[in-house]
Amino acid sequence: MASEITYAEVKFKNASPAAVAEAPPETKKHEHHPQKYPLCLPWLISLMLLLVCIALIIALLVAPFSRGSDQPTALQQKFKEWQCNSAGLQGKERGWMCCPSGWKLFQKSCYYLSDDKMSWAESEQNCTGMGSHLVVISSKAEQEFLFEELQRASRGENYYIGLSAQKVGQWHWVDKTPFNETAAFWRTREPSNVDDEKCVVIHTRTHQPNNWNDVKCGNQYRVCEAAAVTV
Repeated sequence: MASEITYAEVKFKNASPAAVAEAPPETKKHEHHPQKYPLCLPWLISLMLLLVCIALIIALLVAPFSRGSDQPTALQQKFKEWQCNSAGLQGKERGWMCCPSGWKLFQKSCYYLSDDKMSWAESEQNCTGMGSHLVVISSKAEQEFLFEELQRASRGENYYIGLSAQKVGQWHWVDKTPFNETAAFWRTREPSNVDDEKCVVIHTRTHQPNNWNDVKCGNQYRVCEAAAVTV
């Protein structure tokens, strides 16, 4: 007789469920991204350097004639060619004293001796148009300088200076400098002080520094004066 096989399900109370293997959390890779610059940056840097160079060149060209002043003088605006000399500076001053080409330098002023004639009023307008005025003589040294220059290069007999009168004998300088009778350089027996002679000239045929003469205000040569430019 065949025997019967019985199966029984056995449970163990202290058994623990099968351990589940847990994989370690996936670590994130930190990728290094290089910093990106605009492609036009080298061009911008080159442009900035170019602009700086241009600014420096302009400063070097313009600065000498604008030193000590924000705006160029009227004389600087009128003339492009200049002659410079270092002899006019004194003491601790350094640099050059400059006048337009063809003008004469004395101390700190530039002088223009005309080669054409005009009335006194037209002469003053002509000097003003060049950024100057009819010469105002303020010292014996200046008078002697003009005397020598006109003796050497004079084309005419009379040269207007910036002295005139509205009324007979009441002399006034064009730049409002007070007229000092003791510092005047009249010729012998001058001024005439007559009603029709109210303008003053340097008379070049007088061979001595005292050579002022009052004359009618018709056409004569002229001497213009302007401050020299320091560079």
